[in-house]
Formats: sequence, C-alpha cells, structure tokens
Amino acid sequence: MGLLNARLDLAVLIFPDFNDNYEVADDLHSPVALPTLGEVQQQAARDNPDVRAALEAVRAAGSDVSVARAGYLPSLSLDYWYGIDAAQFSANTVINGQKFSNLGSSASATLNIPIWNWGATQSRVKQAELRRTQAQRELSLAQRKLLAEIKSLYAEAETALNELGGLNRSAELAEDSLRLTTLRYKSGEATVLEVVDAQTTYAQASSAYQDGAVRYRVALANLQTLTGVLTTP
Repeated sequence: MGLLNARLDLAVLIFPDFNDNYEVADDLHSPVALPTLGEVQQQAARDNPDVRAALEAVRAAGSDVSVARAGYLPSLSLDYWYGIDAAQFSANTVINGQKFSNLGSSASATLNIPIWNWGATQSRVKQAELRRTQAQRELSLAQRKLLAEIKSLYAEAETALNELGGLNRSAELAEDSLRLTTLRYKSGEATVLEVVDAQTTYAQASSAYQDGAVRYRVALANLQTLTGVLTTP
C-alpha cells in the first residue's frame, strides 16, 4: 500500500495530467558523479531563477531611468488626417453639374520644449534611480544568498558521497560475515544465535547503506535546484 501511494504521489508531481502508466527503475546505487564546486557556481550564476529574475529587474529599472530622463529632452509629434471633409457622407459632391471631391487631408506638427514643470521630471528621474538602486541591491543579495546556499548544499552532498563509500563497505563486510556464519552453522561450528546476530548486523548495515544512497541523491537534487537545471542521473 505504501508503494502504491508513493507511485501515485510521484505521478501527481511529474505529469501535468494524472497518469500512473510509467515504470520506475531501481537505479539508486548507479554511480552518479558529483560536479565540481566551480561548475555548480558557474551554472547557478547563469541559470538560477532567482538571480535571473533579479538581473532582469535591474535591467528594467535601468530602462525606467532612461525613460524618465527623456523628459528633459524636447519632443516632436506629427499628426496626419485623411478623410471626408463635407456635410454629406460621399466621396464626391455634384453642384450645378460640377463634380467636387469631398476627400481632404491635413497635417500638424507639435514641438514641445520642456522649460519648467515644477520639478515633476526631476522627481520621476529620482524615483527611477532609487528603484534601480533597490533592484541592484536585491540582485547583490540574491547572489550572496546563492553562493551561501551552494556552499552549504555542496558540503552536504560531498559529505553524503564520502559516507556512501564507507557504508557500502560495511554492508559488503556484513554480507560476507553472514555468509561465513551461515556456512559455519551448517557445519555445526556456530550457534543459531550467532546466525541471528549476523543477520541483524547485515540488515542494519544494508539499511544504513540504502539511507546513505538516498541522502546523497536528495543532497544532489537540492544542489541542482540552485542551478536551475535538474539533470537526470
């Protein structure tokens, strides 16, 4: 029942539409290399969602400053109209046998030279600059937090990987011990209590090895979430 519930929970996470028609491969103990710290930092600086969002906010704030400063510059606007210039809706009018066109066009140009607007432009520029400064500080904070999280999660993954080798060795030794104790028991050289103790030791060592493999995979996945790319082992 627990396996079925875990399978259904996984289907909810990985499929946009619920679908439990998939296979799960038992690759928990397949070798998965831990990337170097430099590679993780480089990929996170490029693809981390929080840093990218903060970087785009800085760019948008910089554009707002440029737009606000444009208020100091003169502006020129051109308007052009073309249509019917008559009391009746028709392209032509006939008066006394003569045909006149009702179509006409006109154009206007407006030049606006800013001289004084009670400091409104200066206020908009100042507000845009403050927003840009805030965005830059938020970007710096996001980058520092990312570096701290990377070092913490990388140390966790590295520790889990180092422990995994020792746990694997312990499980192998416990398995050999159980095999030898079983052979000694069959030959009458060991008691049943020794076999039970060997079985218990092997079960504990195997369980610790499984837990260690899970800890390493979870630590590696947590590290990958910072890079913005979750690779498939």
